[in-house]
Amino acid sequence: MTSGRVFLLRHGETEWSLSGKHTGRTDIPLTERGRGLAKAAGELFRRLRGTDPPALVLSSPRSRARVTAELAGLEVDRVDERLAEWDYGECEGRTTTEIRETIPDWTIWTHPCPGGETPEQVERRADSVLADARAELDRGDVVLVGHGHFSRVLLTRWIGLPATDGVHFAMEAPAWAVLGDERGVPRLDHVNLRALA
Repeated sequence: MTSGRVFLLRHGETEWSLSGKHTGRTDIPLTERGRGLAKAAGELFRRLRGTDPPALVLSSPRSRARVTAELAGLEVDRVDERLAEWDYGECEGRTTTEIRETIPDWTIWTHPCPGGETPEQVERRADSVLADARAELDRGDVVLVGHGHFSRVLLTRWIGLPATDGVHFAMEAPAWAVLGDERGVPRLDHVNLRALA
């Protein structure tokens, strides 16, 4: 039995997340609304778990994640490249509608991203992050600040599902998910929790 839980925070709204463009490697800043919602996400976090600092806070290297953490009042212990968003390859900066003009019925969950990561590669990355997070839970809660699709993969891997089952979970910008356990069995305590705009 561990004393901590894993909290996932998706970064705040950007122009690309608002328009539905796939944003992996491109470093897009938060919108003003996104900045305000990131602050509100911090208040929600404190209501969820109190004001004691978490045992560990890791962030994606992208500025949209790091700034979200800062605005939420989190002190990042380490920037971790493994928390970067799914590498969309040639689909970077394109909406699903645009991609479907050349690849009918395309989704990140069912089709490859030419030049990008496969679901299996993303799954291995998520498993590595979660193994490290689990190792810290005896010290308390762990916070992972990252992105939409990758957070959805973290959700699925926590409960032993394949990465492609991330399609069944939402993680809007900025939203929290809480990964817990019941007597040693991984469970999802909360998914897609957001402060009211």
